[in-house]
Amino acid sequence: MEYDSVSRGARAMFFMLTPNESSFEKVEDVPQYVQQATPFFVGLMTLELVVGFLKTGAPVITISDGITSLSAGMVSRLPLLLMRGCELSAYMHVWNHYRLVELPWDSAWTWWFTFLGVDFGYYWVHRFAHEVAVLWAAHQVHHSSEYYNLTTALRQSVTQPFTSWVFYLPMALAVPPSIFAVHIQLNLLYQFWIHTELIRDLGPLEWILNTPKHHRVHHGRNLYCIDKNYGGILIIWDRLFGTFAQEANQVVYGLVFPIKRFEILYVQLHYYLYLWKKSKTYKTISNKLSTFLNGPSWKPGKRRLGDHNDNPKVTGKEVPHNPSWSLPVQIYAVIHFLLVLKTYHDLFENKMILSQLTILGMTGYVLLTLTSLGFLIDQRPSSAVLELFRCVVMMTLLRYNYMKPLAPSLAVPTELTPRLSHHPSHE
Repeated sequence: MEYDSVSRGARAMFFMLTPNESSFEKVEDVPQYVQQATPFFVGLMTLELVVGFLKTGAPVITISDGITSLSAGMVSRLPLLLMRGCELSAYMHVWNHYRLVELPWDSAWTWWFTFLGVDFGYYWVHRFAHEVAVLWAAHQVHHSSEYYNLTTALRQSVTQPFTSWVFYLPMALAVPPSIFAVHIQLNLLYQFWIHTELIRDLGPLEWILNTPKHHRVHHGRNLYCIDKNYGGILIIWDRLFGTFAQEANQVVYGLVFPIKRFEILYVQLHYYLYLWKKSKTYKTISNKLSTFLNGPSWKPGKRRLGDHNDNPKVTGKEVPHNPSWSLPVQIYAVIHFLLVLKTYHDLFENKMILSQLTILGMTGYVLLTLTSLGFLIDQRPSSAVLELFRCVVMMTLLRYNYMKPLAPSLAVPTELTPRLSHHPSHE
């Protein structure tokens, strides 16, 4: 049974599950495929790191960029501690009140129809996220890395799920929520492995599937790459709707205007502030609204999606932002990132037995830690003060058993201080 579970988990990463083993009558029976995929994420990232080093002689992941990408992935899932995902909640509401027909949950036809429906919906979610500025404000997080590796796949937005649910609602008129809940997860998991430079070409599969070769184009800031290859699992939607581009000259990754920052809340939210400031420069209500509803590069007098005349010229010789910081600080950041990752994992594992107040408090601690690590990487002047405060909070949480140390020996300092304070002094 354990082997079967590992096999299903591994195959789920590549959309290789059969309808029989991934069809469920009730939403409650649907496995948490994404949450259960953590060991496979870690395994594939480690494999990429090893193979990449053997192939190029250099690490494919930097500590600063890798921590930022993983932090973004953690932050993006924190709202799930407090509520069910927007996509599934809205979907179930429409299904319960407005469905027109009820396709059989145990039919392979329903399963394959849902696969196509979710992937088609994702194409339009993704395309609108590039073509509507306020939606791009959420999605730009995923494009903010100047590197392209498996950690980049986890660099997700905390705000995008609050709008993407709209595009899947038509399916709720006919497709049971349990089947939708399977495919919305499998579609996301498939897109993990395509974030790599190590796989160059997959031959005939390139005609049908979204592959690393196609998705590298999507992450490029070269002129030929911008707003291309939106597909999730299938690339056929891009071929049908004219948004397909073949990989050509060297892809330069990241945003058109790189942010060169690693502080996680800034990475997540900076573009909203930019849009607000941009809208304030216009006098008419029409132009103010258009700032948010038109394309990211729109300006008055330009077409809805704007143009790329103001983009910095890409030469192919660009070097990703990789600040120099001391080895001891890098080791310190990695250790404390692993500590908060363990706390984050425990929080999700135990969320059903924790009070809402405890969950809220621990969520705040996770955010505080990831923010402080970003300050350290960015070498902000206030990073030492913030990190000292965070360490005091961490010791307090350890002392009162809100956190578990990775090793029992790490708990000694938190136990020693109160004991010494009550120990009688020696004359």
